[in-house]
Amino acid sequence: MRFSIFGAVFFVSIMLAKYKLFPVSADAMGFLLIACFAAVVSGLLSYVLLSKQRDEMSAQIVGRIERRTSKPKSMKSRFAAQAAEEDALDDAQRASQDV
Repeated sequence: MRFSIFGAVFFVSIMLAKYKLFPVSADAMGFLLIACFAAVVSGLLSYVLLSKQRDEMSAQIVGRIERRTSKPKSMKSRFAAQAAEEDALDDAQRASQDV
């Protein structure tokens, strides 16, 4: 999306320069100046226009990180967690049989 915004601003800048509404010549230095102008303007526009998408993406990333940190990291800790669950179930069954 940022590239699209840059392309649109760059195209408009080229058209303005072609019709002499933008004070830049058609040589290589003018082309570089137009590209820099388009980069700055498109950066500002994307910051404003794409804030919703940026917030949604950061929420997804935070959710993934939280899910990864809540899970046990190593295979050894996973086995230990499963063994603890099995032990708790086994203890609960033995306690219910003894009553």
